[in-house]
Amino acid sequence: MKLINCADVLVLGAGPAALCIASELVQHGLDVQAIASQSPEEPWPNTYGIWAEELESLNMADLLEHRWTKTVSFFGSGQGDFGKLPTTHDFDYGLFDQKAFQKTLLKKCEGLSWIIETVESIVFKEGNTQVKCASGETFWARIVIDASGHKSSFVKRPYKELVAQQAAYGVVGKFSSPPVDKEQFVLMDFRPDHLNQKQLSEPPSFLYAMDFGNDIYFVEETSLASAPPLSFKSLKERLDLRLSHRGITIQEILHEEHCLFPMNLPLPYLDQPLLAFGGSASMVHPASGYMVGALLRRSPSLAKELAKLISINPKLDSYHLAKHAWKVLWTPELVQRHRLYQFGLERLMSFDEQLLRKFFATFFKLPTRHWYGFLANTLPLPKLVIVMLRLFYIAPLEVKIGMTGLPKII
Repeated sequence: MKLINCADVLVLGAGPAALCIASELVQHGLDVQAIASQSPEEPWPNTYGIWAEELESLNMADLLEHRWTKTVSFFGSGQGDFGKLPTTHDFDYGLFDQKAFQKTLLKKCEGLSWIIETVESIVFKEGNTQVKCASGETFWARIVIDASGHKSSFVKRPYKELVAQQAAYGVVGKFSSPPVDKEQFVLMDFRPDHLNQKQLSEPPSFLYAMDFGNDIYFVEETSLASAPPLSFKSLKERLDLRLSHRGITIQEILHEEHCLFPMNLPLPYLDQPLLAFGGSASMVHPASGYMVGALLRRSPSLAKELAKLISINPKLDSYHLAKHAWKVLWTPELVQRHRLYQFGLERLMSFDEQLLRKFFATFFKLPTRHWYGFLANTLPLPKLVIVMLRLFYIAPLEVKIGMTGLPKII
């Protein structure tokens, strides 16, 4: 049966992942439709950071609103002069100009009309995919890509009882005194000198902070990964305590940020007829939480593969299109890298506050190319294994024990 108004590809979602893949599909001349619960022009609620070199390699560095050369972290105790010394990274970091980023992707989607609906069901029949919406409207496509985020109920994956989540509470505002040095970006401030013994026994968190200029700063208390996650209330209390310990008060809040997303979500089943992209495809880096760089790097190859398949074989159904596309999105190498990162995250989650500080102090002793490639997920698998072995080799004994999961030596 020939279907009327059956698109080549139907994309679900309107966030960065949906716009990245939809824009690439449109550039390949495919008939693309998109369904989202809100307009793709709605401002994205969270900030997105990235190492500047990731965007430079994609010729997209002009999308950075802020860029810092003075990039540091703090892994000391905070006590004494040595404990207050920063670890310098000497590697540029930036924040996206979200309006420009969003506008750039939407411009590449020109000609694509967005359907503002809530999807209720996805059914595979007659070789194609049927999407039913709450309004009763029905849409068809040769393949559907769910890029609606990690909360999607349509993408099937193995069950995991406890999924670790990264949680963060942040404030953009004006302060009684600078929370970081002028023109400085702080990737991680793990100094715990403001915490009491009870708080030190709880899952650790760190400060992620930066100078926006004009006496405006962004400070965010972040829990790398925890199951269950730290609450926003707890993170806000820690941020307030951290600031007050240094004699700093918030004078004006310009924006509040709440982030919560899974870090070690299992990979989707790679034989299902529904394709996914972004958070719904478990593309969040399990060890760092970064994803936007991966969206920009991996969307062109996925769109190119789908365009090729659809053009050379009009009879390929949703199952076969998805089967080929999953292999491009999650190559055997990427799957193995993902597993290694998940293993690393599980070890880090077992570290107490003191051990975690020592781990990261060791991690950033690696050559810049190594730690950057690890955090950006750009290291080939053999190189990644070598870097992880090198990290183990240079680590102090107690960090080595923690990395192997062996019982602590008393």
